This record gives sequence, C-alpha cells and structure tokens, in this order.
Amino acid sequence: MTPSGSAYILGVGLTKFAKPQVCNEYVEMGHEAGAKALLEAHITYDSVDRAIASYCYGDSTCGQRVFYQFGMTQIPVYNVNNNCASGSTGMVMAVDFVKGGLADCVLVLGFEKMSPGSLGSNFEDRTNPLGLAMDMMNTKWPSSTEAPWAAQMFANAANEYIQKYGADPKDFAEVARVNHEHSQRNPYSQFQSQYTHHQIMDSPTVYPPLTKLQCCPTSDGAAAAVVVSKSFLNAHPELKTRAVKVTGQSLATDSPSLYSGSAMSLVGYEMVKHTASLALAEAGVNIADVKVAEVHDCFSSNEILTIDAIGFAPSGKGHEYVRDDQLTYGSKKAIINPSGGLISKGHPLGATGIAQCAELVWQLRGWANNRLVPVKAGQAALQQNAGLGGACVVTVLQRADGQENALLTNSEITSVSGLGYNPAVEARGITAKQAKQVRAKRWSAWAASKSSAIRRQVPAVSL
Repeated sequence: MTPSGSAYILGVGLTKFAKPQVCNEYVEMGHEAGAKALLEAHITYDSVDRAIASYCYGDSTCGQRVFYQFGMTQIPVYNVNNNCASGSTGMVMAVDFVKGGLADCVLVLGFEKMSPGSLGSNFEDRTNPLGLAMDMMNTKWPSSTEAPWAAQMFANAANEYIQKYGADPKDFAEVARVNHEHSQRNPYSQFQSQYTHHQIMDSPTVYPPLTKLQCCPTSDGAAAAVVVSKSFLNAHPELKTRAVKVTGQSLATDSPSLYSGSAMSLVGYEMVKHTASLALAEAGVNIADVKVAEVHDCFSSNEILTIDAIGFAPSGKGHEYVRDDQLTYGSKKAIINPSGGLISKGHPLGATGIAQCAELVWQLRGWANNRLVPVKAGQAALQQNAGLGGACVVTVLQRADGQENALLTNSEITSVSGLGYNPAVEARGITAKQAKQVRAKRWSAWAASKSSAIRRQVPAVSL
C-alpha cells in the first residue's frame, strides 16, 4: 500500500450510553456499535485491514472477543488502554496506520462496562500511575473529605482559576446547564433532562465548587469508527459526500509543568494547550474557523479550562466565553458539546473519544438535523479528549468534499445511511439481518452464535 498522507472517517456507530448494570455486556455493545459503523461505511468486515479496541476495564484481548463476531480474517487486532483518552488514542493509531500506508481500512471500536460509583484503582498491590499527582494534591490542598479524588483535582483547578482570573462558581454551573440542555436532542445520551441554573447549583455538593450535576456519570456503552485511506475513498467515489477528513491530529503527554504545584497543571492544562496547537497547525486551521467542538467535560470546570487552553477564548477568559453565551446555538464562535458532553451524554472511558468523533461526523454531514451547528465551506470541527496520567488527543475534522454541512432531511439520510434510518437522531439496536450484512466471508458460527447483541431488546429512541 502506498502512503496516502490522508485519512477519512467513512462510518460511525454508537450504542445508547447507560447506567452501569449487569445486562450491559461489552461483547454485545461492541458488536452493535461496530456493525453500525460498517453499515454506515457500506462495507463488510472483509474490507478491514486492522482492528483496534479501546477499553480500560477488562481482561486482555477483549478486542478479539468482540471482533471475532464480525469474522475471523486473521488481521492484526490491537487493544488500547490510555485512561479516559483510550478511544481517541485508538483513532490516532488508525489514522497513523492509514496515513503511513500500513492499512487502507481500519475499524476502531471502543467499549466500556463500568462499575457503579466513582473511579478507583483496580490494583492495590502495585504503584498507582496517578500516585505522584495524588500525593501532590494531598500535600498542596489537603482535605479530610471522602469526595472522589478526581472530583477533588478538578475542583481544585476550578478554585485556582477563580482566584487567578476572577471566574465565579456560577460560571461552572452554567456549563453544566448548557450541556444538560443540549443532551435533550441526543438519543444516545445517558441523561436527557433539562435543569435550571439554580437546580445545578443546589444539587448536592461533591467538592466545592462542583455539585453533582456538574460531574459526568460512570457509564456503559460503545462507539466505533471506520477510518480509510484516500485510495480506498477514490475506489468508492459515491461515498465521498459522507466522508470526513482528519486534517489535523495530535496525541501528546505531560510536560514537567504537571508537577509545578499548580492545580490547573495537575489536570493537564498545558498538555491540552500543547496538543491543540499541534493539531490546529497540522490542519492549517485558525481557531476562529472551528465552529463546533466536542471537548472533555468530565467536570464542568474542565470545560472552561479546555476552552481557555485550546484558544476559543483568550488566556484567562474561558469563563467570559460562558458568560457571553457562546457555548450554545447562536454563538459567534464555536458551539461546544452539542451532544450534551460527558456530563450528560455519559463517559464510558474506552468509547468516549470515538463517540465525540461520531457526533462531529454527523454534524459535518448535516445528519444531526435536530441539533445542527452550521459549518461553512472551509470551516472545521474539533474534538478533544484527555486522560489523567496523562494523555491528550485533539483532532480537527473537515468535510472531504469541502462543502458546507447543509441540513438533510431524515428521508434523504435514510436512503443513504445503510441502516434504514437516520442514526444521528434515532438510537436502535441491530437486527440479525444487519449483523449478517457486515460479516466477513471467513467467520465462525460458534463465535457469532454466542453473541446476543441482535437479541437484545433495545428500544428505539428518536428525538
């Protein structure tokens, strides 16, 4: 394969994100999301050269267990764990494989089956990779509270931002209010309720200034994407209008500033700033040309820090972006998290980064017609996903055909989606016929028969 220098997202798929429960099995969720992505791309698993699975909570080779349901074609399968950035790290790998000429078609699949409650360590008998950060937090900002350590870290960062730049706790609550409002139009969102600003502020305090409705939940769910080369796309010209080009992308880690004694640095502020600058430079896009973004709002404070770090607002002015009502529809800048973000959509770690890309693909195609953000020709979408420890991915996306994202009707989308409906506004399970449609010629009846994804009773959610 000749290096193409370009990579395109051709198909995406999601399951509805849900509260952790026994019936949410990663094998089934992965099968559903992957099948949807293949159907959207109008290909079978035979076309896939490499497969990547991203997850944090699971035994080794969970990826193979999921992918074998599509076929046993003996392609390489990679299993990725990079904390909350696992899904987008899988996307980076896929893009690198395609751009480097190592593959023409890669299926990236992220899934997570989580335990209820706040995140913790699964291995108490060895060094915690976040131990140094937690030691610094406990030394610099000691607390006797039983609040989850992640909430303490991001609350400390919020308090530092307040002290340095004059933000107010109400600004962080407004972020959550907007994201919950956005989620009403996303059928895949774990929560779809709207709250007033007072309800956000008055919900139980987790760690000041953060309240419960400003924190993302633990979630079960899966997301998938098909990433292809320019030569693959050229061989399927009829699919070009749905293809979304990855014009800039960067994966980066922390600098020594992580341990500088700043609460903002401890949650990756400089890492996000650095990663975004690299991705935007590669894309040749000015931040003013980004009109829609999905960013990592694990806590409302992190969304303001990210707006600041990426450059949507001048340094120290992230809270003013919120006060100027630029987060939502009618913004003169970039609308942030039209999906509802992690706060409302949910945060199944391995799926999150891919789900962010899926939302932006649907936005750029004009398929997200109940929540569409206008993006003119030459303008862009941006995805940002980060994990403490640390890793950050920023991706810049643009339409492959260079056109604006004109709104399409559900009937127009249904005729071309490969699913028989508009997946951006309706969440369904998969059928036995659809599972068979994407299956490779080389497959195991034993592997396929053991999946109950097509037997799951998944009620359709249409918004």
